[in-house]
Amino acid sequence: MEMDVIHTKIHTFRGVRVMLDYDLADLYEMETKYLKRAVNRNSDRFPDDFMFQLTKEEFDNLRCQSVTSNYGGTRYLPYAFTEQGVAMLSGVLNSPKAIQVNIAIMRTFVKIRQYMLHFQVLADKLAEHEQQFADVYEVLDYLMNKDKLSTAQLERTRIGFIKES
Repeated sequence: MEMDVIHTKIHTFRGVRVMLDYDLADLYEMETKYLKRAVNRNSDRFPDDFMFQLTKEEFDNLRCQSVTSNYGGTRYLPYAFTEQGVAMLSGVLNSPKAIQVNIAIMRTFVKIRQYMLHFQVLADKLAEHEQQFADVYEVLDYLMNKDKLSTAQLERTRIGFIKES
């Protein structure tokens, strides 16, 4: 399973990275209604921090971002599964395909966390050197405009005492 494919199916809602039920069903190669049925039969395994249902506004915003049509549509708002919810699905959907897909999804979530941590470290390092960058930009600006400044100095009208020889 390609991480790039999984990565495109991870969204952020309510400040949490999630995967939607229909995307998971597609990865598991099953119909969404069967995935939802398995989840509903095991609802005690999916507290609110593992899974939540999108609001109409959230779903409409998602449709606007992904440019999907309203034709057909869904009768019910999709469920959003957090990383822990996806992990819990592996216990509910106990098939070889589900296990392989879950392993790939977990690896993708870990990769995303590593990327975010790496970029945060870079941002922190850049912030540490912000004043040094400002000094370098000031010197570069001076060097780039030095010719203009010296030309302006030569072209100015001289004032003061003129010494005769």
